[in-house]
Order: sequence, then C-alpha cells, then structure tokens
Amino acid sequence: MDTRRRHVFWFILLRLIVVTSLVTSAVIIQFSTAIFLPLSPFYYLILAFYLLSFVYFLFYLWGKNYTLQIYTQIILDLYLITGLVYISGGLEGSFYFLYIFEIIAASILLSRRAAYIITALAAIFFGFLVDGMYFGLVPSLSSSQSMDMSLGQVINNIVIAWGAFFLVAILMNHITESLRRTREELLRAQKELEMRSRLAIAGEVAARVAHEIRNPLAAISGTIQVLRKELELDHSQKDLMNTAVEESKRVSQSIEQFLSYAAADRPEYTKIDLSALLRETLRLLERSGDLNGSHRVTGNFRGKKWHYYGNAHHFKQIFWNLSKNSLKAMPDGGILRVDIDNSDDERIVMRFVDTGKGMSAEEKQRAFEPFFSGFKDGVGIGMAVVRRIVGDYDGKITLNSEIGQGTEVMITLPCRDPRKMKRLEREDIRGRWTNS
Repeated sequence: MDTRRRHVFWFILLRLIVVTSLVTSAVIIQFSTAIFLPLSPFYYLILAFYLLSFVYFLFYLWGKNYTLQIYTQIILDLYLITGLVYISGGLEGSFYFLYIFEIIAASILLSRRAAYIITALAAIFFGFLVDGMYFGLVPSLSSSQSMDMSLGQVINNIVIAWGAFFLVAILMNHITESLRRTREELLRAQKELEMRSRLAIAGEVAARVAHEIRNPLAAISGTIQVLRKELELDHSQKDLMNTAVEESKRVSQSIEQFLSYAAADRPEYTKIDLSALLRETLRLLERSGDLNGSHRVTGNFRGKKWHYYGNAHHFKQIFWNLSKNSLKAMPDGGILRVDIDNSDDERIVMRFVDTGKGMSAEEKQRAFEPFFSGFKDGVGIGMAVVRRIVGDYDGKITLNSEIGQGTEVMITLPCRDPRKMKRLEREDIRGRWTNS
C-alpha cells in the first residue's frame, strides 16, 4: 500500500509539471507568433487540469482506494487530452503525443492489461475526434483548423498514431515486467543476504558459547543420573530427575543441531547408498519414539539401492529433519511416503509426502527461515539445515502444502561426477594449505 500511495503522489506531481510546461510553452509561443490556438478553451482546459489535480491530492490524503484513483485520473486525463487535441487542430496539432504519457502511466502504475485498455481508449478517443472533425460532425473552433487532407491521408495518420500508441504499450509492458521481475529477484537476494548475515553472526556467537554451555550441561546431567541411581527416591522425585535429564539432553541436541548448521565444514564425499541411510534414520526415529505404531512409512526406498556421490552425514541430517517434521505433523498417525528417482541420469529427486496437518501460507513462506518453527516445541533449525545442505549441492528444494491436506517436500540434486569432486577437494585442500 505504501508503494501504491507513493506512485499516486508522483503521478499527481508529474501531471502538474507537464501541465505547467504546456502553459509556459503556450505563453512563449503566443507572444512569438500571431497564429497559435484559441486561448480561452486552452486555458479552460489547463484550469481543469489544475482543479482536478487539487481534487486528486485530496483523495490522495484520504487514501482509501489508490488503484481506483489512478484509473480515474488516467481516464479523465484522456478526455482533457482529447480536448487539447481538438483545440489544437486534431492531426494538424501537436498535443496528441500526450496520450503516450497516460499509456506509460498505466503500464507502470497498474498492469499490462490496464495499459492495453488505456491504449485502446486513447485510440478510440483520438480516432473518433479526427474522423468527426474531418467529416464535419465535430465543428472546428476556427477556419484555420479545417483539415486540408484527403481521406486516405487522414486514415493513414490515424493508423500511424494508433501504431505508435500500441508500440509504446508493448515496449513499456516489456520494460515494466522486466523491472518487476528484477525487483522481486533483488528482494529475494536481499532477504537471503540478511538471513546469511544473521546466521554468520549467530555462528560466531555459538562457537564462543557452545563449550561454555555444553560442558556444564553435561556435568549437571551426569550428576543427576548418578544421584538418581544412588539415592532412594520416591516416584515424584524420580520423575523430576528424569525430566531434568531429558530436558538437558534436548538442550544439548538443540545446541548440536545449531552448531552443525552454523559451522562451515569441508566434509569428504564418497559413494553412498541413500536408501540405506534413510532406513537407518527411520530406525533411529523408531528408537526415539517419534515413529510409532500409528505411523506408516512407504516408498520405493526399501526394495532398491539408490546411490549418490556425497557425504553421508549431510543426507542423514536431511532425512532426519524431513522425516521428523512429517511425523510431528501427524500426531494422531498417518502415512509418510518417501520416493527416490534418478531416471534421467542427470539429477536425483527425493520426495517426502505426508498426510499431516499441512501448512499455512505464512508457514510455507517462512519454512526455511532460521529459528522459525510451525511446532510449539520446535527450535526452527531443521529446515534451515536442509536448505543449506541442498544449496551446497547446487540443488533445489520446493515445498507444497495446504492446511489439512498434508505436505510434500521435493529435493532435486544434480548428479555429481566423482572424479571432478575429487579434483575440487584436492584443489581446496591445496589452497587452504598454501594460505596457511
């Protein structure tokens, strides 16, 4: 809304600049030549421009519907411009170029469709005016305005003007569409840079405080476990100690996950079996209680080996985070389907589809944002970890989800040449050795 409001303000201001320029030019030319145009109608139209600008500014301050205001301004301007074209002699005048400004404004301030609509209206207004003046349906203001042209010349000039109108609309729509796409890409890049900057700072802080937290936390947890074994405790006291141990483990896991995301490492890449890593991850989820009898996991990963050249730890993180999120989205049970495919030999595709609660539009938009979680007990690191790993592999991750309809996460990774990766690893190691 702030952008549209700013557009309305600049549109009003530019109209005033153009109209003032016309008045200045009219005065200068009127004093330098004996024949120009009827001054009274001209100044009446200019006065109408100024009065409408004042009204537009009041509506701008009111600020209710800026899109409607822009449409109103442009359409009323078309009528006023047609009046200027009329008093200047139609085709023999020089004001019909003003239609182009309204076409440009519609393309920039409204939309592609609006630009073509305004272009068509400008062509209709201009065409009816010129034809009316030629055939005498519209009376001339003076004898000097009579058209000394043949019908063929009139039609030719109208067609040329129409062509210019639509050519400007096509070019402006192309330019504005390119600018819109560029602006969207810049906004995405800016958001990505801000996110990376936050993560860089967070990584530095985490590296400094990690040991300060983990070591005392491990000591506290160990002490409680020893006391739990040696002391005679009643049921409630045991529950309290068990809670303390479990919570300390959860905090420790959160710290480990955070550090694994913030740390910049250079792991080794080998040929790995994705299906075996996925089955191992599911076994761990069963032991932790996240995957229980109310859940069912299906897919093509059980009966076939899917090989990829990468780092096993990376894919364990991907499988763990995506599977755990899917299971948490199905607290009352459901089906998680995991499929792997590399049929085109140039990429490998992994799909995680659950029948869970789904995600809202905001949750989808912020799903990969660090420290944002759609679960009450979530840390908001898991999906950010997945996105970072996929990015490190030059891959792509897409998310499709609707409330109550489940969620699909699709990861597409390019197939990697082991020989090329070995060479890159050697060059990286050699570069780090030289720099050190």
